[in-house]
Amino acid sequence: MSRDIVSELREGARKRNGTRPKGPALPYVEDLTSPSGLPLRRYRPSAEPRPLVVFLHGGGWVFCDLETHDRTCRRLAQECDVEVLAVDYRLAPEHPYPAAIDDAVEVLRWARPVAVAGDSAGGYLATMACLRLRDEGGPSPAVQILICPNTDLTLSWPSITEKGTGYGLDAEMLAWFAAQWMPDAEGRRAASPLHHPDLSGLPTALVVTAEHDALRDEGDAYAHRLAEAGVHVTHRCEPGLVHGFIQGMDLTSSDAAAAHERIFTDIRRLIPRQD
Repeated sequence: MSRDIVSELREGARKRNGTRPKGPALPYVEDLTSPSGLPLRRYRPSAEPRPLVVFLHGGGWVFCDLETHDRTCRRLAQECDVEVLAVDYRLAPEHPYPAAIDDAVEVLRWARPVAVAGDSAGGYLATMACLRLRDEGGPSPAVQILICPNTDLTLSWPSITEKGTGYGLDAEMLAWFAAQWMPDAEGRRAASPLHHPDLSGLPTALVVTAEHDALRDEGDAYAHRLAEAGVHVTHRCEPGLVHGFIQGMDLTSSDAAAAHERIFTDIRRLIPRQD
């Protein structure tokens, strides 16, 4: 795969986004920047303060942006009655590991959210940011929300082979994404949250995987390791669904729509709220 693939992926995502219905109208949506200049978008469902969730989009660390995940963030804000701060972090291959983790940590330190959420590669970034904040002894979110997350850059679990062809996220593409993010193959295990030696002391976790997702096994394994380390975990594998079901599949699939509602219910339950 050549450099042209990067441009094709980014342009394709923009075109698909242009054909997708816009999310719910919210009374307050504003674009702003982080202290270092990262583009951010803040979604508020009400004039009254609401708990803040930082959202990190998926896209294999290579593509997607604030626009591609705008509908998802709008729905999260409305359905869960939270403020959402979406982060347009730096992308590989121009900015490989650990640039996007640095960006996520910066925003979490600055915004002090009650939760961090991410889908796919964004789920990976959420896990890595929580690990760094824990290790540095700084304030951490109370909750991490991980939807079909990457957790093992070695791509060695059975679902990579079993579900890596014909379900939308192919094993070959996953390997290419991992190479753009972490060019040093020898460093991928150490850069994988699943292989971190100590997962204790991390935020309460919601981990949702999908039956027909090549990343299913590593997401399930991460949820299991978190629970073994004493972290409070809500985990399920959604039957019949594929990777990326959080991104608009509710428009075409009643099963995906029902899964969305379960996720929103879990988030409403887990997010700390002041009386």
